[in-house]
Amino acid sequence: MDASEFHDIRIAVRRFVRDVVVPAETEIEERDEVPEHIRKAAADMGLFGFALPEEHGGLGLTLEQESQLVFELGYTTPAFRSMFGTNNGIAGHVLMLAADDAQKAEYLPKVASGEWTASFALTEAEAGSDPAGLTTSAKRDGDGWVINGTKRYITNAPVADVFMVFARTDPDAPATKGISCFLVPSATKGVSVGPKDHKMGQSGAWTADVYFDDVRVGSEWLIGAEGVGYATAMACLAHGRVHIAALCVGLTQRLVDETVGFALDRVQGGKPIAQHQLIQALIADSQTDLMAARSLVLETARAYDSGEDTKLGPSCAKYFASEAVGRVADRAVQVHGGAGYMRGVAAERFYRDVRLFRIYEGTSQIQQLVIARATLKQFTGIAR
Repeated sequence: MDASEFHDIRIAVRRFVRDVVVPAETEIEERDEVPEHIRKAAADMGLFGFALPEEHGGLGLTLEQESQLVFELGYTTPAFRSMFGTNNGIAGHVLMLAADDAQKAEYLPKVASGEWTASFALTEAEAGSDPAGLTTSAKRDGDGWVINGTKRYITNAPVADVFMVFARTDPDAPATKGISCFLVPSATKGVSVGPKDHKMGQSGAWTADVYFDDVRVGSEWLIGAEGVGYATAMACLAHGRVHIAALCVGLTQRLVDETVGFALDRVQGGKPIAQHQLIQALIADSQTDLMAARSLVLETARAYDSGEDTKLGPSCAKYFASEAVGRVADRAVQVHGGAGYMRGVAAERFYRDVRLFRIYEGTSQIQQLVIARATLKQFTGIAR
């Protein structure tokens, strides 16, 4: 997509987020649901497929363009972006990276248009930070497979039309080699979804457990070669980490704006608290975190697009940006004082919302390990 066309899309999304979604934040928080008219408008704008190929109905954005668009999407409640985040991210990228041409032609247009909401079913109770430990199994049955197992904390599970399910197809292979990926429609016999999780934050973004009890699927539902599912998942997560880092940047911008706006309006000692130097110090730290995170995400996205770095940079960006938005949210509450502890105040809501970013798509501790090992390998050729 050329720069002019992308600029127009970004401006349209910015206006929609700020004029339509931001005013609906209280409703989304209270109802734990994004209004249908917002979902429909997002689909009409192409937001369910902005990172998917143009030939399959998406907008075909580069990761740098995607990051800039997600800066805009991140300015409001994370529930808005979550509606279509997996379609563009970890679920949609399974099809982009591993599906054959026929599968892409059949499935990607449904994902890109929003006809399908796709979920990424990798995490299990005993396989979170170490997905190689998953126990969901897929056993051959004639010309198909039978899947059994349980997935946990699956984003959009209550409304998913299809699941990208990672299951162990060779129990005798090394942990990372015996895993395959299957596209499983949610209406398939034996698939069931548990109640919505009751979370600390991110109301309106639904997660739940998913159960697979003797779920029979044909061989055509296998995505990619048998046994390469783990590698596919890791590649999808690397892209997803840049996406989440960009989302954190958008939220950081909103938190800085909320902080500065409150500091200019709130009067103590006869003058706005923005004139007090200790408040200014908090604002300065938050603005610095914002600019550093934004620059890191854009540089990482460029290197990813060029193929120069698809592993170290994404982990660095996700680690820094997710930690930074937590620091900025904490400062926002501090500047707001007692008001920042009250429900109904944006700073309080975002303080709860952003805590998740240090956990999903690889915890901060997992990112530290990835970063350290990749850095050591660059210098020594050995990653211990």
